[in-house]
This record gives sequence, structure tokens and C-alpha cells, in this order.
Amino acid sequence: MIDARCSCGALALSLPGPSRLVVACHCLDCQRRTGAPFGVGAFYPVEAVTISGTPKQYVRTAASGGKVRSYFCPDCGSTVYWQADNLPAMIGVAVGAIATPDFPAPIRSVFEQSKHDWVEISGAEHFQQSSAPKKNSS
Repeated sequence: MIDARCSCGALALSLPGPSRLVVACHCLDCQRRTGAPFGVGAFYPVEAVTISGTPKQYVRTAASGGKVRSYFCPDCGSTVYWQADNLPAMIGVAVGAIATPDFPAPIRSVFEQSKHDWVEISGAEHFQQSSAPKKNSS
């Protein structure tokens, strides 16, 4: 088991271990959410995550048109996790909240259309937009 938590420790997640699905996201929303040039999330099945503490929620509309719910500590403001309508069975956890230097590197780098020119993510699949499969519009 590993833990993710906010800066003050009031909001914490218990995780089953390192995730195989680690994604670097360069979308403008992740840049603004993190205050950094990109966000990195590790994704876990909802049933594998135990949450302690009472987060505050912020809901936004994603580029896909679905909603993304970000959960952050009402005391220190750290965003610890999120859930997206397009991945309802998964929780995205901020890798920075896990704070384990040997955590696995991203296997995907998404929304590179808004990636800062000086950022390079090696060893990952690269996508100009999302890596989520497109839905058929019929």
C-alpha cells in the first residue's frame, strides 16, 4: 500500500501500490490546476482506493464535453484526486500527492497541442489530444 495526501495531511488516499496507468497531461486545465506546465496522474479503479478526510469539489467541463470533478483539501488547497465522466470506474491521483520519487514514469503524454516547447516526456506514447478512444457519432 502507498498513500497520497494533501500538503497538510487532512485529505489522504490509500492506494494498492504503483499504478501501471500514469499519464502526463498538458491541457490548459491541468496546467492551471497544478500551477505547473503539465499535470501527472496515476489512475486506479475506484474500488481500490480508500479516501479519508472531507474534500471540497470543483467541477469543470472537459475538452471532451464531459465533466471532471477535482477534489482538493479545503484547508491547504492541494488537489489530490479527480474523476472524469469519460472514465467513471477510475480515480486519477496527482502523482505529486503520492510524493514517491521512484513512482513509475508516465506511459502516455496527452494534449501535447498545448505542451510547453521545452518539456520532453521520454518513453511515453504521445498524443496531440486525448488518448481516450473516440466515440462513434452516428
